[in-house]
Amino acid sequence: MDFLRPASWQEALAAKAEHPTAVPIAGGTDVMVEINFDHRRPTHLLDLTRIGELTEWETGADSVRLGASVPYARIMRQLRAELPGLALAAHTVASPQIRNRGGVGGNLGTASPAGDAHPALLAAGAEVEAESAARGTRLIPIDAFYTGVKRNALEPDELIRAVHVARADGPQQYSKVGTRNAMVIAVCAFGLALHPETRTVRTGIGSAAPTPIRAEVAEQFLNSVLEESGCWESGQILAPSAVKQFAGLCAAACNPIDDVRGTADYRRHAIGVLARRTLVWAWESYRGGPRATEGAA
Repeated sequence: MDFLRPASWQEALAAKAEHPTAVPIAGGTDVMVEINFDHRRPTHLLDLTRIGELTEWETGADSVRLGASVPYARIMRQLRAELPGLALAAHTVASPQIRNRGGVGGNLGTASPAGDAHPALLAAGAEVEAESAARGTRLIPIDAFYTGVKRNALEPDELIRAVHVARADGPQQYSKVGTRNAMVIAVCAFGLALHPETRTVRTGIGSAAPTPIRAEVAEQFLNSVLEESGCWESGQILAPSAVKQFAGLCAAACNPIDDVRGTADYRRHAIGVLARRTLVWAWESYRGGPRATEGAA
């Protein structure tokens, strides 16, 4: 196994173009586990730790451009207001040591359905900034990024440079079920974001299907309920029947498996519970804060 250590982003792109099968490594929290257990034996490792720009972010008026290697610990501490759903997800990642090393780019590159960041990114409607030496930069919508079990939409010569996430314009929530409170792979996870500016709700489901997914039918149902009942303007309490149906539709969106962490039936049930809880938490937060229509009045 050869170890490539570029000193700049352009050198990294050149190395990836020359060795398309090279596996990028930054935090190493996924890659090293696979290598140590002999689940993967790449011919080349592409070390990105010398590229400082990958650990930086830019906060604009509408979105945050998050470098692929920004550690989860910094997201938790410094981007809680802008990216609350992702900050909540970062809290659930493994241990303090791993949160200080791992970043969102690694989660995306591995594309495991159990990756903690995926539900929050789906709920926020993120875009992945990928680049190759030959074709330049492109933005991949998060909905199109996951293509199969641990597969993504990256071309062999592309690297993830950053993730673009819209700044939260409403409450966001994230909840995860694990076999213990720390150092655990998700049995299942659920993210939810209210987007008052567009009057829409987005969801993200992890570890309950071959890929991270959204519960789109559930979103459409809830969008209709909120619009037709005037809830965005009034902030009225959601009908329990609507919350229950939303939770059921989220559970129905799952396509889980039985494994050592949980059964398919348990995962499906748990997603329904998480969907109900996160919706109630997010909507109560929305009701208790200044709403978009009131702020514009």
